[in-house]
Amino acid sequence: MPNPAVIKTDSAPAAIGSYSQAVKVDNTVYLSGQIPLDPQSMEIVSTDFAAQARQVFKNLSAVCEAANGSLNHIVKLNLYLTDLSNFAIVNEIMAECFEKPYPARAAVGVKELPKGALFEAEGIMVI
Repeated sequence: MPNPAVIKTDSAPAAIGSYSQAVKVDNTVYLSGQIPLDPQSMEIVSTDFAAQARQVFKNLSAVCEAANGSLNHIVKLNLYLTDLSNFAIVNEIMAECFEKPYPARAAVGVKELPKGALFEAEGIMVI
């Protein structure tokens, strides 16, 4: 039976439900979905999609760092967009935030996200 460790940091938004920011089992970290909340105010950072995407990756990065990793340790990334026409913007911002080789990825169009967010991302990291 694996011995899961809960990962928590004040540098990313606190969980707004019954979940952990991340859970580590052996050398694998399962990152919960991050939306573009400012960790201090717990409010969406902007109505601008690019600003929201940057905040999502900033939040994911903070959780990765709390688990002694980085965005570049993510091997699988799932993206959720309320408007798939913003997909090109996500690609540009990912190129700013990640180094090659990029993680495996899925992008899914969804009707809505918590707190009216336009973007959410979650992933799996191996350290």
